[in-house]
Parts: sequence; structure tokens; C-alpha cells
Amino acid sequence: MKKQKWIALLLAGGKGTRLNLLTKTLVKPAVPFGGKYRIIDFALSNCRNSGIESVGILTQYRPYELHAHLGRCSYWDNYNRYGGLTILPPYSRNDSGVEWYEGTAHAVFQNIEFIEQYEPDHVLVVSGDQIYKMDYSLMLEQHLETHADCTISVVEVPWAEATRFGLMKIDSKTFQITSFEEKPKNPTSNLASMGIYIFNWPILKEYLLREERKEFSHRDFGKDIIPSMLYDGLQLYAYCFDKYWKDVGTVHSYWKANLDLLTGEKNIFLQDPEWKIHTAYYNEPPLYFDERAKMHQSIVSEGCEIYGTVENSVLFSGVKVGKGSRIINAVILPQTIIGENVWIENAVVGSQAKIMDGVIIVSKNADAHLMVVGHKEIVDPAIQDFTGTNKVISVVS
Repeated sequence: MKKQKWIALLLAGGKGTRLNLLTKTLVKPAVPFGGKYRIIDFALSNCRNSGIESVGILTQYRPYELHAHLGRCSYWDNYNRYGGLTILPPYSRNDSGVEWYEGTAHAVFQNIEFIEQYEPDHVLVVSGDQIYKMDYSLMLEQHLETHADCTISVVEVPWAEATRFGLMKIDSKTFQITSFEEKPKNPTSNLASMGIYIFNWPILKEYLLREERKEFSHRDFGKDIIPSMLYDGLQLYAYCFDKYWKDVGTVHSYWKANLDLLTGEKNIFLQDPEWKIHTAYYNEPPLYFDERAKMHQSIVSEGCEIYGTVENSVLFSGVKVGKGSRIINAVILPQTIIGENVWIENAVVGSQAKIMDGVIIVSKNADAHLMVVGHKEIVDPAIQDFTGTNKVISVVS
């Protein structure tokens, strides 16, 4: 195997429980986004566009649909001869059975043999569940210039959301990290880790092995590896990112990130148009827009049939909206069928759902209550109560 300057490991195995019904049967990186993409397409495209030749994708929770999507990503197949994409699920090392990934650092530790075959100088570790465009090669340039042992990409987040992230303080002149806290209850900084790291591989390998020898460890980068490196006096630097970035870790943030696409200033696909986000190709028929249909400031994908009204919404491929129906401030995932005289407002509706005639799924205040329908669910008042307290519909506060 050819020696490589750097390789990437893409973490794509988390359950994503805060996405509620959307990840009940689907891993978060495989959740559809933006009308035609999957969330993982962003990190994966960033890797390719940054010139990274080899990417290991670490999967675990409900991986089937993610694996199927990656298998259709033919744009990567002819990109290079030296690695391409490798799917890295948990496996059995001995007779004791499969050794499941127990944390982000443990997942990388389990794949040391995969990494070593490339003899990399540096390893890029990225999360597969964020929406952004980034040239990782610029981050590597700073990493080399500062002689860092580890570089962490950071972004300022709203103080109200700061408890969701690993937070740090840095020297404003050198960008060296001086302190780090993983999801503190009382934040003293809103400078958040994006979960994007560049490590010098020999150093990271040493810390991974050391963590495995500990009697107790979360086996996590934010809770264990990064604090240990800081405590030991290693050189950790922040790479400050100031473009669009959204961690879609909650249903509200996922819903807002999709609706951001309806505003030109926030539409990530209109920013840096030469930096393409690639995805798998699905052969869908053209959009059909009936003469009775109405649409305002929305994204409607191929294969849709629209007979009703769509306002300020994102509709994925194959969605059908029946006569007299109104879809407002909603995200409707692929192949969902919406009957006639349906009213959906401030909601996310999962893939392949069926919303029968006359159903109303409405929240008048999305910030307080967002309606969520699960994948492949049937919402029919004739056969069930759908008050928002059962498995079919969830009200997310």
C-alpha cells in the first residue's frame, strides 16, 4: 500500500437519538437532507474536494441504508487508485464476539491496523453528521505551520446552545488552546469544537493505546483524549471556521438547516459553487406541477407530484401532495404520500410515510413545539389516535 501524507476517518455510527423518530430506524448520517442529499455527503465531499485519497467510514448503528447509499456513490470510484472509500464496521477480534465501538476514540483504536497500512503522517477525524463546506487542506496547512500535535476546528455557537458542545478557550494571538470542557452545564465560552480533528498519527496512536489500558474511560475524544493531551502539555491549536456550519444533532436544528436553504444568504449550495457536494444518483422522473398547484419559496425535488399548495418548505424526491392540501414550513422526506385536504405546518415528515385525507399536523409555534412523523408511518384518523403522544407522531419541544 502506498504511503500517504494523511488519511481521513469519518465517524458515522452514532444513534442520533435527539433526532427523535427520524433515527428510530436510520443512522443519523444517512438521514436525507436538502431535497436530494444525505447528511454524510457533506463530510464525504469535503474529503474528496480536499484531495484526501483514502477515507475509512466507521459505521455501527442501523447501517444498512447508509451502506446502500455509499455503494451508489460512484463519483468516488474513479477518483484515485490508492484507497478510496472503505467501510469499517465493528468486528470480532477473537472468540468473544463482536467488539462494538464504545466511543469515538475506541472506534478509531479498533481500526489501528487499517490506518497503519497507509503509514500516514497525519490522521483527520471528522463527524459524519454536520452541514458545512470546508477545505481540510487549509486546516492541515495551519497544523503544519504551528507544529501542532493536534488541531481542532472550532466555531462560535449561540450561548443558548453551548451546552451541546465541547467548549474551549484559546490564546487570541496564537490560537493555541488553553482549556477544554466537554458539554459543560455552565459554559464560560461559546467557542465550540466542530468534532473535526487533525492529529499527528504517532502521537494519536500512543494516546489511543494508553486510553485502552485505563481501568475506566469513556473512550471518547472530547471526554478523554483531548483533556489528556492538554494536561500533558501537548501543542493543541484551534482552526477557526467562519462560514456556514450546522450541527444537526436535534430535530429543531435539522428542520432549521433545511429551511435555511430557502434563504439565498444561508443556502450552502449557493456558497462556493465550485465546491460541489456530491451524492448518489437516483433515477427519478421529472417534477410534475399541476395547474391547480401553488408554490412559494420552496425546494421541490425530482419525482414529486404537486396538486396542492407548498409554502416555505423542502420536499424530497417522490413526494406527492394531493388536491387541497397545504404544506407550510415543513420538511417532507422522500417517497411520502400526502392525501387530499391535508394541512401540515411546522413539521418534519419521515420517508415513505402516508398521510391520509383530511389529516391536520400543525404546530403554531415551531420554536416551542415541532411536529415529527416517523419513517414509513401511516397517519389515518380512521384507524388510530394521532395526538402526538404515540410512536407515529412526536411533538418535540
